[in-house]
Formats: sequence, structure tokens, C-alpha cells
Amino acid sequence: MNAPDVRKSRKSLLLLLSVFIIPVVMAKLALDNDWFNEGVTNSGALIEHELTVSELDITDEALQKKWLIISQIPENCPDVCKQSLYGINQTFISLGKEMKRVVPVGLYATALDEKTLGNLKAGVWKFNQVTMAAKDQLDPAKVYVADPLGNIILEYQQPTTDQEILDFGKAMLSDLRKLLKYSRIG
Repeated sequence: MNAPDVRKSRKSLLLLLSVFIIPVVMAKLALDNDWFNEGVTNSGALIEHELTVSELDITDEALQKKWLIISQIPENCPDVCKQSLYGINQTFISLGKEMKRVVPVGLYATALDEKTLGNLKAGVWKFNQVTMAAKDQLDPAKVYVADPLGNIILEYQQPTTDQEILDFGKAMLSDLRKLLKYSRIG
């Protein structure tokens, strides 16, 4: 083999290797240096530690095999609290035909009056006395979503302003629709 053929062969080999190696190196650099947005599509925060509905001592038979939206209702529910409950209720109603797969759950410390409940339907909402386990493990300023297997998977900060209520409703509705679409259970 003469010198020009050797150079041409080496050049071809280097070109071929670079076609395969450069994309791998670039991908590794992109991952290490966070050059792109990660593919997170959920609006709620995923719960990092394992938490189940049974650990909260919520054993109502009507809540089995259903998606749950869990909210704690404080003893004195100010207007912000009522608006938050209204936002959860509107999100639930917005699910449309998927409503039968989801149950909103209100955990209360003292008996609820009609003024606190407002337009919430007791037939649709399930109200349970908050247990000591739930008080210890759930933040009262957050709303939680549990799957039909009883795992609490998402949490949302309870809204305090009108704009936050709208954003909260849109975010929760988006997440619930995705969960219900891809879930075969509940």
C-alpha cells in the first residue's frame, strides 16, 4: 500500500470513529453540565419519602381503589381556606367523565358547619376526622394526591391568592388528567 492510500484509509477511519464518538461525548457533556431542561411534566411536587393512606389511619371503605385529593380543613376556616376548598372542588368538577375515579377528601379536627363547607357536596366529598398520624405526617398547608393503591404521590402548596387558586387548579387538573389517562386502575 502506498502512502496516499494509507492516509486516505486513516482519514476514513478517523471520520467513521468521530461520527460515533462525538455524539456520545456531547451527550455526556450535556447531561453533566445541565445544558437542557429535564423532561418533568408534573406541576405538583413528587413526594420523596414513602407515605401511604393506611399510615394516616384513613380506612374508609369508600376511599379504596380511588384516586384521592386530600386536604386538611383547619378548625377556623378563613376566606382563603374556603377559596382553596372551592378551587379543589372546581378542579374535581373539571375532570368531567373521570370524576367517578377521584374522591376529594377533607380531613377536619372539629365538626364542620354548613358555612365552612359552602358549596361542597357532602355526597361527593368524603369528610374524615383527622387522625394523629395524619396530623404528624401531613402539612396542613398542602394538598395531596394519592393513587388507588394508597400511595400519596404528589403535593401542592395550598393557594392563598386568587391568582394562585387559578394556577393551582390548572396545575392539579393537568396532573390528574395525565395520571388518569395513563392509569389502568382506580
